[in-house]
Amino acid sequence: MELLYQLTDKNIELLTLAQGEKICYCFPLDLDREGNFRDNSYTVVTDQRILLLEEGSCTKAYRLSELEKVVSEPQISSGILYVVTNGKEEILGRYSAKHLTRYSYIMRGCLLLQRGEKERVISSEYETACLICGRALPGTKECPKCTGKKEGLVSVFLTLIKPQWKLLCVILLLMLTATAVTLANPAIQQHLMDDVLIGNKGNVQTAVLCLGLMFVMSLGIVFANAGKSYLCSKLGSRISAGLRKELYVKIQLLSLSFINERSPGELMNRILYDTGRVREFMGETFCNMFTIIILFAADALLMLILDWKLALLAFIFAPVAVFLSTSLRKYIRKIFHMQGEKADKVNSGLQDAISGMSVVKSYGQEERESEIFDRNTEEYAKVQRNNEVFFAVVYPFIGFVLEAGVYLVIYFGGVSVLNGRMTPGRLFQFIVYTALLYQYIGWLTNMPRMLMNMVTSMERIGDVLKQEPQIFDREKAKYHKIQGNVEFDHATFGYKSYEPVIEQINFKVKPGEMIGIVGASGAGKSTLINLVMHLYEVDDGEIRVDGENIMDIRLSDYHSQIGVVLQETFLFSGTILSNIRFARPEASYEEIIRAAKMANAHDFICRLPDGYQTYVGEKGHNLSGGERQRVAIARAILNDPRILILDEATASLDTESEYLIQKALQRLTSGRTTFAIAHRLSTLKDADRLIVIDGHRIAESGTHGELIEMKGIYYSLVKAQLMMQENEN
Repeated sequence: MELLYQLTDKNIELLTLAQGEKICYCFPLDLDREGNFRDNSYTVVTDQRILLLEEGSCTKAYRLSELEKVVSEPQISSGILYVVTNGKEEILGRYSAKHLTRYSYIMRGCLLLQRGEKERVISSEYETACLICGRALPGTKECPKCTGKKEGLVSVFLTLIKPQWKLLCVILLLMLTATAVTLANPAIQQHLMDDVLIGNKGNVQTAVLCLGLMFVMSLGIVFANAGKSYLCSKLGSRISAGLRKELYVKIQLLSLSFINERSPGELMNRILYDTGRVREFMGETFCNMFTIIILFAADALLMLILDWKLALLAFIFAPVAVFLSTSLRKYIRKIFHMQGEKADKVNSGLQDAISGMSVVKSYGQEERESEIFDRNTEEYAKVQRNNEVFFAVVYPFIGFVLEAGVYLVIYFGGVSVLNGRMTPGRLFQFIVYTALLYQYIGWLTNMPRMLMNMVTSMERIGDVLKQEPQIFDREKAKYHKIQGNVEFDHATFGYKSYEPVIEQINFKVKPGEMIGIVGASGAGKSTLINLVMHLYEVDDGEIRVDGENIMDIRLSDYHSQIGVVLQETFLFSGTILSNIRFARPEASYEEIIRAAKMANAHDFICRLPDGYQTYVGEKGHNLSGGERQRVAIARAILNDPRILILDEATASLDTESEYLIQKALQRLTSGRTTFAIAHRLSTLKDADRLIVIDGHRIAESGTHGELIEMKGIYYSLVKAQLMMQENEN
């Protein structure tokens, strides 16, 4: 791995490296023993040693071959690095929380070096971490958050409208038409007033012609603006629909870790509410924004041509309004972010309450949940109310400042008319242009409110779109027909890389073998099968399927050859038929019935009024727990999996249902590599092999009889369960 921190020249002089010795890691130890920040202290790992540099001197050095363990232990807002040698722990130093990810590299890297895998460390493809915020960065050493390399609004806007360039060209043509007609109208009014009405150079026909031309132009403005608004609404709908589709596809591709860190209500807000804001901006603001900008520039130019002195006088208050508007931009952005967060909180609470309504009613907590929702809603309403009050007070004040310029033009322009330097028609034309100018400035000063609303939504959408999936097909990923041979080779994984859930897991599974996974709650059983399902990737080591690294097998091909029955059975809103067919959408009706029979589900389905067309409701609430489980097993059977995952497949069943499912599972597991987790250990006694997870590692392995004879952890678990059953009886 390349250095994430470079040693200073002074510190490099302190290191006396053996010939061929190479530095692999160099991270700062930025806390002293008391937890105070300090500088110029580093942990350096070479391919042979680990060294500690403190305040200009090399204070400790250990040969990796002599160490039993190198541990990076997370604590509250910090971490401790220590080594174990001769059975004794020795602390090397402390570091702040932002270095937790980096020091996990040292722990894993030292293991690789001790195993002689030097090249794997030096050319490692591990994630690097940002030097400023500590954020893990897959495939890059630069953090956009900290380096400020964010996409600007202009580039984001161009990306959005690029596919709609034809429609945009028509909109721009209508904008130019509306601009030309709007500015030409006051010129005709000036001609009517000076030459026809006051100068008596025309007649009734000329006056009618001028009025008719003004009417046609006004009508043209109406049609141009109507067409522009329609097309902008169409453009906004297309862009928001594209964003919704892109967001949904992106969420499908992102890893479970990202999904689990965000509530369903928050993600739904991004897909529906924020894309709706973009549509509103394109339909209501965008259609006027460029028209106003063009009109503003042309209006100001015409005013300078008509009377540059009076124009400069009219412009005197414009910088004040622009300054007030731009100075409030950051505050406006902040309050819109706050409003979005409150909206997420309301939606998330609502989604949780509706999804868990049975629990709410069971505990009689309707009133409490209503109070919580009312409180969240009131907080959201308060933020909205404060925002609206802010805009209702500030922007009228800015408008008043702008109106003062019109009064100046009327006064000094009137003096010019009285002195004969300007005609009444020219003054009227100038006043109209001035009023339009300040109208446009007023609109532009109000634009940050509308713009920040859209920018906030775009940032929230971008927060999802810029995420990189942690699980994806590598360049050399290929199709592989699974035989069922699975091997864990020094596999280490943690949902947070610096907090391993399982460490140094080693075992092999033969095709058709059934492996029972046993351990206390939180030991890492479900994590192990999540890795088998390739929902996560190991931080260190490898998982191989038929000798192929699991990361070299195409995800879609791999997942199409595994079957899953999880502890929390999930059925989609729809029919029983559609839920079973979910595993293989192209499956025939006969194949679905065959799978249901194997799962012992066909009989109860036939007893339902609508049979396989029975609507199961959200999460399958119209079915009992045992029925849902059998439908889920039928779904797994239909996929004809080569690798089968059973996570507490019989946990929520009564004795009769469990018997039926056990029979179904015997047929299902025959000839398939199976990983099974069960709460009732007795259901695993026929497994070919049992693996006991304890302390993040494999503590015991063997058949049911062998582990009972060992009288170790498994024996204690079985004995405890038997005692509980006796007490229940």
